[in-house]
Amino acid sequence: MYKVFVNDTPIILSTNKDLGGEYKTYSIKTVRLKRLIRKINKGKITHVNLYHKKEEKLLKFLRKKIKPVIAGGGKVYNTKGEILFIYRNDKWDLPKGKIEKGESIEECAIREVEEETAISGLEITSFLRTTYHIFKRKGKFKLKETYWYNMSSDFDGKLIPQEKEGIEKVKWKSPKKAEKALKNSYANIKLLFEEEEIPAPKINVES
Repeated sequence: MYKVFVNDTPIILSTNKDLGGEYKTYSIKTVRLKRLIRKINKGKITHVNLYHKKEEKLLKFLRKKIKPVIAGGGKVYNTKGEILFIYRNDKWDLPKGKIEKGESIEECAIREVEEETAISGLEITSFLRTTYHIFKRKGKFKLKETYWYNMSSDFDGKLIPQEKEGIEKVKWKSPKKAEKALKNSYANIKLLFEEEEIPAPKINVES
């Protein structure tokens, strides 16, 4: 099962025909995906389940219909157990950004965290999970696939927000303050604080 967010509304991709409740199920063989996304953006639909009996077909379908944009990011811990947050577009977020040609997704994640926060000494400790959201750029829908990693650093210098990327603040937050920040964050960022273990999928990078 996958959750793909349109704003903060999830489209569920699953092998389950009936999710119950208010969810309406559409077969990926017949659904008109972009029309569905437009309805979600207008608030006409809020509970969507895209179905196929074979799980491997789900993400393949999505990537075929909407061009992926690959990004990497980090959930960074310091020696105090605090987590590194950025503040952008009136929301608390985690640092991330688009992959560049010739770099690995791990290199991308570290570079983007460094550029957006001015931190150094980063070390990837484990893969966290992949998040998906659909956005519109230049009149076309794009699928942002962000590959997130747990990272650590003993950096204790000054954190500097990357202003040209619209970042206003960079802050270390204790678990308690992080919980408060998540109340003013994005649904896909909240997924990074869930406890379930997610295996690293194969990355579909076309650059």
